[in-house]
Formats: sequence, structure tokens, C-alpha cells
Amino acid sequence: MDDQRDWIALSAVEGVGPVLFRRLLEQFETPGRVLAASRAALVTVRGMTEPVVEALQSGGGQRFAEAELRRLDKLPDVRLLTFLDADYPRRLFEIGGPPPLLYLRGQLPVWDPALAVVGSRRATRNGLKAAEELSAAAANAGLLVVSGLARGIDTAAHRGALMGGGATVAVLGCGVDCPYPPENRELSERIAASGCLLSEFPLGTQPLADHFPRRNRIISGLSRGVLVVEAADKSGSLITARYALDQGRDVMAVPGPISIASCRGSNGLIKQGAVLVDSLGDILAALGLETTLAAAGQGHGPTAPLCPLTPREAQVYELLAQGPRQLDDITTALELTAAEVSAMVLGLELKGLLVQLPGSHYSIS
Repeated sequence: MDDQRDWIALSAVEGVGPVLFRRLLEQFETPGRVLAASRAALVTVRGMTEPVVEALQSGGGQRFAEAELRRLDKLPDVRLLTFLDADYPRRLFEIGGPPPLLYLRGQLPVWDPALAVVGSRRATRNGLKAAEELSAAAANAGLLVVSGLARGIDTAAHRGALMGGGATVAVLGCGVDCPYPPENRELSERIAASGCLLSEFPLGTQPLADHFPRRNRIISGLSRGVLVVEAADKSGSLITARYALDQGRDVMAVPGPISIASCRGSNGLIKQGAVLVDSLGDILAALGLETTLAAAGQGHGPTAPLCPLTPREAQVYELLAQGPRQLDDITTALELTAAEVSAMVLGLELKGLLVQLPGSHYSIS
């Protein structure tokens, strides 16, 4: 409980975003030590400013954490995941600045392989049908369907995944205790029964406009690829697609009539090189999963337990998630000694999270 309180408190401090949170943890090892650190020690951390130091030492984060724990006590199906936990979705380490703390309501899913399905809130009947049918087929094939619980395509994607007998994850731009929009309340309960609602925002957070671009990076980050089903020009779905490209994910799109405004953005993605999708086979081929799922007998049960990470191991893992590197490169990038890096790499190898490649390169397994 004390550990959870400290994670919540540090996350609540204004000015402590994912990157600074990680730097603080790398230096002080635990959120509790950060909160107890002196001003002189805090200002040595890169990116730390006087206003953030003052916010850290004001006690506001701790007071918020006490109230948040009382709220959590009333929600037995909500749990917290920190980026050091074994159950934290490892793919989020690939996005740069992974959320330090996630609120999860429902059942812990098998995080991989996952497919994001997103699109227009004002979708056509054909678009809704395509999203629902493709999501049902993907879920039935063993993919975790990820979307944002918004009206339109997102809703159809979640419904389709449930119809296909699989799990689905709804990433929210608000707290997990106030799913939005209100007409999807019943759907959110069904999602939580087999999958989960996921958010980096504290309980009670309302769905503000600037929250949704932030949640979009998590939707794409959780997934191997993003499927866009109808998206107008300058839509939020195109933001998700851009995040996917930046994160090295596959981008796919369902073609639509050129006369429909809500298809212009998705058709534009195909022009720019996105994979054209009109069947489950196209999705599996794009993700390189045609034979993998069948060979593995992919199911929907709980994931095998992984090992938790230390702050320093998380630092190395996040770096290698961006691509293989040699030991010298890791040492330089993280500004650590060769002995420190060797110890962390060995620890990650023993946990089965890293593999050594030819040329003394290391990569995540």
C-alpha cells in the first residue's frame, strides 16, 4: 500500500511527466525516495526545475494519493500497473516515455499479439459493419483488439471483438471509473468482464479534449499494427496512425467510397502506403502472423507471469526496445559505467527478456 501511495503521489506532481518520472526513478530507485529527497539532490536530475521541486516538496502529491487510495478501495476490480511490474505491457517500452502508472479495470489480458482498430465517430453503416466483422475475425483468430471506446468505429470494434469470443482493451481519455461516452456504459462493463479498461489518468478524470491525443499513443503503442476504418481528414484516427508510424507499427486501412467525407483520410493512408485491408488474411499477412497464430494455438487465457524489472533494468529495456545495440552504445546512451550496464544486461538475459545477436549486439527477446 505504501508503494502504491508513492507511485500515485509522484505521478500526481505537476510537471513530472513520463520522461522526468523515469529519470527520477533511475537516480533515486523508488518513488518514496524521490518524495523524501532534498532540494539539493533533486536539482541534480536533468530536466528538473524549481517549480517542480517546489511541487514535489509541497506535499500535494501525497495528499492526492491518500484520497486516491480511498477511492481505489471502493473499486475492487481496478488495479494499478507500474512500468516496473511484470504484468506491464512490454510493447509500451517501445513508444518512448511509457506511462509510469496505468489504471486497469477488469481482467489482465494477454497483451500480444494486439491489433488497434480505430476510425470515425460519424461512421457509415458499411464502415461500422466492416469494423465489427474484421474485429470479430481478428479476435477469433487470437488477436487482442484495442480501441478507444469512442462512438462509431471504436464501439463497433469492441462489439465485434466480443462477438468473436476474444478479449478487447478500451484505452480511455478519462478515468476508468467514468467511461465515455455515457451510452457505452453497458459496453464498458462487458469489456471489463473479459478484457479491460485502461487509462493513465487518475480516477474521476473527465474526458477533456487534450487527453485523447495522449491516449492515442497508448492505443498504437499496445499494438503490432493499427487498422483505420473510415477517417476524415485531420481526424483523431490519423493522429493514431502517425503515432503508429513513429513507433514502427504497421498501418492498415479499409478503403471506402471516394464520395464519403469520412473515408478521405483512410483512403489517403492507402495512397501513402498503408496496407489495403478487406479481409482478416490481409491483417495477418501485414503483421506476419499467417502461420504464427495457428502454430502457437493462440488462446485467450491469462498471460504467463514475467519477471518484474528494477528501475535500471527498465532503462536498458526501454532503450533496446527501440532497436538492437552494442554494450558500448548502451553505456554511452545511458551515461553509465560498463560494469553497471553488463550487470543489467546479464540480469535481463537471465529473465529471458534480452537475447544476444551476432556482433555483440543485444535486443529484446
